[in-house]
This record gives sequence, structure tokens and C-alpha cells, in this order.
Amino acid sequence: MSIFDDELQQLKEKILKMGSLVEDAIRNSVHALVERDNALAIRVIDNDRLVNTLDVEIDEESIRLIALRQPMATDLRFITMAMKITTDLERMGDLAVNIAERALELNEEPILKPYIDIPKMKSIAQGMTRDALDAFVRKDKQLAIDVITRDDEVDDLKQVVLHELALFMVKDPSTVTRAMKISFVATYLERIADHATNIAEMVIYLVEGKIIRHTVQPSEKK
Repeated sequence: MSIFDDELQQLKEKILKMGSLVEDAIRNSVHALVERDNALAIRVIDNDRLVNTLDVEIDEESIRLIALRQPMATDLRFITMAMKITTDLERMGDLAVNIAERALELNEEPILKPYIDIPKMKSIAQGMTRDALDAFVRKDKQLAIDVITRDDEVDDLKQVVLHELALFMVKDPSTVTRAMKISFVATYLERIADHATNIAEMVIYLVEGKIIRHTVQPSEKK
């Protein structure tokens, strides 16, 4: 293995480490809400600095590799996509922090309703994140397409949550504050899924050199 290949491998490993931290943050933030675990919510918030540190390190390493190694074709696409992907991951980490912050607030109030669809949204969004990163490392176009198609499931669940919360607010105005905070959590999870979709779209660009964002549906590219 050449020195450059070794450097690319190290870059991949850092991206996967960052992705793993983000996955943990997504899972733990929702767990903190459902289980009313304030200590776990605080841990999610504190650990965000690790995600931010990796974001900076990966960007700096990517810039160094482009400047010193002058990569071509697929290698250049890989490095530039690495920089874009870490931006999405960093934002996903921020959204997990937002969920943890809402958990701290909601945990101090009576439970409005059992959390049923929020954990489902979390599971799908977390799985999308994991698979999008796997697709990136393996350059797996089909897995990337699968990730993109799952985004609709998260969108649909969000609408279910918002509809249920609207009924609570209409029936009892005293629930408005709690309902709004839960709606924020659903929105944060939807945005996490959107960022996972962004990563999957970048994988297709990495593999094919074609940008599908705002153009065609992934199913048309099978």
C-alpha cells in the first residue's frame, strides 16, 4: 500500500469514527427522552465537542491531501465528498444535541403521551446514517439508493406525530408547550434523515460522477 493509500484509509477511518459518534448521539438523545434520563442527555450534549473536533481534523486533512498529493478522478471525488459528508455529520450531531436539550426540558414535565413514533423515526434515521456511511466507504450505489428511499418513511412518521400533537393542543391548550417541544424533536429527526439522504446522494456522485441532487429520482438510476 502506498503512502497516499494509507492516508486515504486513515481518512476513511476518521469519517467512520465521526459517524459512529453521531449514531450514538442520535440513539442516546432519543433514549434520554423516552427513558427520562437527564444524565444521558447531558452526556450527548458534552460529547458533541468530539464530533466537532473530528469535523475540523477531517477538513484539515482533506485540504492537506488535495494540496500535497494532487489527487485525480475518483480519489479527488472521494476527498471532496469526505469534506461535504463531515459537514452533514456535524449538523446531525447538532440536531442530536437539540433533541437532548428538549429531553431535559420535557423530562421536567408530566408525560404528554407515550413515545411510539419518535423511537421509530430514530431507528430509521439512525439506520440511514449507518448505511449511508457504509455505502460511502464501500462505494455501494445500491445501498445509497436504499437509504434515499427510506427518507419517505421518516417524513410520513413525522406527519403522524404532528397530527397527533395537534389534536392534543386543540383538546387541551395547557399541553401546547409540551406538544411543541415534541414536534421539534420530530422535526430534528426528519432533518437528520435528510442529512443521511444527502450523504447517500454524494455516494452516487462518488461512484458515477453524476450529481442527482434536485434532478432525478434514485429509482430512475437503477
